[in-house]
Amino acid sequence: MATEIRALIEEGAARLRRAADDPRREAELLLAAALGRSRASLLANPEERIVDCDATDRYESHVTRRAIGEPFAYIVGEKEFWSLTLAVTHHVLVPRPETELVVERALAHLAEGVEGRRVLDLATGSGAIALAIAHERPPCRVLGSDASGPAVALATANARRLGLANARFETGSWYEPAGEERFDVITCNPPYVADGDVSLAWQVRRHEPHQALYAGPTGLEALQTVIAGASARLLRAGWLVVEHGATQGAAVRALFGAAGFREVTTFRDLAGHERCCEGTRLA
Repeated sequence: MATEIRALIEEGAARLRRAADDPRREAELLLAAALGRSRASLLANPEERIVDCDATDRYESHVTRRAIGEPFAYIVGEKEFWSLTLAVTHHVLVPRPETELVVERALAHLAEGVEGRRVLDLATGSGAIALAIAHERPPCRVLGSDASGPAVALATANARRLGLANARFETGSWYEPAGEERFDVITCNPPYVADGDVSLAWQVRRHEPHQALYAGPTGLEALQTVIAGASARLLRAGWLVVEHGATQGAAVRALFGAAGFREVTTFRDLAGHERCCEGTRLA
């Protein structure tokens, strides 16, 4: 039975009130994805009747998944980050706007047009940070590592689709894939949530990969590994830039200091939370 676009959107929005901050907009986007059309075309023709039963079934499935808290990006299979459209799956965290701060700080240490600079992105996931840097600094060579084989396969596919031949991805634990190579900049958005911490949104706890969220009893375990191991992998005057939790700034600065870094600085995200810390290797 044919149903008007307007009615489908209203029904979907009603079901998404608990899961979505803007349920009507998400309903519109989910319907557009199910139909393979743009949101604008739907809004321009709200009285159009949809007769494609397969498409309406897809929409029903999309709304059901979103209503139980599954991230929107997993349902549509993509997420925009740093103006790049990245494929995402349940094997990786959904890239978040605050992580763009890591990209900004890394780029601040990579002058434009300089050949041969090398960047390592640890726990790369979908490749978001690595690919943003590769896109902005074409002369740089960027290596992304992740312990998850499916994540590395996804990041590699994202690089290929975006035409970023200066980025490559390898599977392995932390610095292992880098071998003896040294880098001008190392970046990382590691797991930094403490085991048992229930302050995360229920949708995140239920659907996003726990190994990419939870670090251990204190939440600092992965950060400690990254920071302690960075100096040996950085070139002289190289920089380490990491993301961390909103309440972890002081602890992360202490880890940088203990590892011998200087010019240690913390940066706040758009919400005003301490979110990113950087430091440079002693000469």
